[in-house]
Amino acid sequence: MTSPLKDRLIAKIKAEGPLTVAEYMTICLLDPVHGYYPTRDPLGSDGDFITAPEISQMFGEVIGLWCLQTWQDMGRPHIVQLIELGPGRGIMMSDILRAAKLDKDFLAALSVTLIEASPALEAVQGKTLKSAPCQIGWVASLEKAPKGPSIIIGNEFLDCLPIRQFVQKDRFAGRAGWQERMITLDEEALRFGISPAPISENLKTCLPNAQEDAKNDNLLEVCPATAQIIDQIEQRFKIDSGRALFIDYGPETTEFGDTLQALKRHKKVGVFSDPGNTDLTARVDFGALIENAKAIDLAVTRAVAQREFLSKLGLEMRAVALSRAKPESKEKIARQLHRLTASDEMGELFKAICFQSEGLGLPLGFRDFA
Repeated sequence: MTSPLKDRLIAKIKAEGPLTVAEYMTICLLDPVHGYYPTRDPLGSDGDFITAPEISQMFGEVIGLWCLQTWQDMGRPHIVQLIELGPGRGIMMSDILRAAKLDKDFLAALSVTLIEASPALEAVQGKTLKSAPCQIGWVASLEKAPKGPSIIIGNEFLDCLPIRQFVQKDRFAGRAGWQERMITLDEEALRFGISPAPISENLKTCLPNAQEDAKNDNLLEVCPATAQIIDQIEQRFKIDSGRALFIDYGPETTEFGDTLQALKRHKKVGVFSDPGNTDLTARVDFGALIENAKAIDLAVTRAVAQREFLSKLGLEMRAVALSRAKPESKEKIARQLHRLTASDEMGELFKAICFQSEGLGLPLGFRDFA
């Protein structure tokens, strides 16, 4: 039995031809009737995946301290826009605001905006933050967020943005040798195929520098949406001071290979197995993010491992304090700490990166480029 969305996808391909991977992801994740995000709350043990704020309150609390330090680095503006992209259930923002109470002036300066594509999750966020100590607003995109000095946060947001996939079919042709991987049909089944024509001149300009090292049949993933977000951040920070912190999973430098995956009930399933009812994600290319930022002169840090970043923010000290306050939860807190920081858990796979306006200095938790 096929899902309604799969039937629609098959009909669309029959009528209009193959889809790009980005088009497929966009339809599966954001279709207003049968899409993944608009129709459900996918988070937590009862959902399809779990994020760091769901694992432990410590994560959001130390991010809150990072926001406080950033506000101080920005000169303690009277009003600061705290903007979260893809805020899940609102748990991280709730934990950030708990930490914000450590400085009454910081708390008083905060104006919080959540950017959410899912009506189902927006409703959950409203319940989570109904007793928030400051004003909360929702908008559909970063462009619509209030202007002014800003702190932008995105945890596991970039990995769900639509990617395009390219395969190198003639490495001696360089950028002209790349052809796009498409989604087509094998009778009534969705499958991958390759566009017979080389990619357009416009797409060639989107390829990271690492494409020069490709061998025949190497696959390269590109996320045009991240470049758009970086450009929007640069436009904001050109006018008002600010920092944008992103934490996500992926390599520090560009790598070849297919990382598109579907998750259902915390397990990997086929990307065509149940369109609209599975989460689709791909690893974030932090090397490409840095290239994109430098190309438009937006200040950017190195990507650092989550374990290093959280440690510099005082995660272990927070774990000790919580364990002393709740000795009955000591073992649970230790397990949470392990999951967030261990190299065989989230500690090394996940990275943090920061974009910022000029003149703010090195952000807390990061290292300069060598």
